[in-house]
Amino acid sequence: MKKAIIYLVLAVVLCTVLTGCQSQAKRVSANVSKEADLFNVQRRVTVWNMRTDKCLLEVVGRISIQKSTGDVDIIVEVAPGLYKKHFVSLNQWTTYVVEDIDGAFVDKYRYEVNFLPEMLIPITFTMSD
Repeated sequence: MKKAIIYLVLAVVLCTVLTGCQSQAKRVSANVSKEADLFNVQRRVTVWNMRTDKCLLEVVGRISIQKSTGDVDIIVEVAPGLYKKHFVSLNQWTTYVVEDIDGAFVDKYRYEVNFLPEMLIPITFTMSD
């Protein structure tokens, strides 16, 4: 009976110890993701049309990415306490890439959205009184 209790205690301790083990890569990945979600990492999000091989959208800044079914929400911190949210709808021809580009010193609140002109339909806005 004593041996059974000792083996049971050892098994529980062993399971607890092994469950807490995590590779350094997993810890680093989790920490980088957390920092990015706290808007501490400079990122670039590029959205591609894979059928035409054209870039549709590029967003650069302190970005948090939230993925839901068929959509990507891009949340950008543009100033202390000021955020902008962009939605990208994904389909069979659209994909996106997120790059962490925080290797150089940049302005924390730098923000860019670039549309390629050949992908936009020209529209003229006029104002009449």
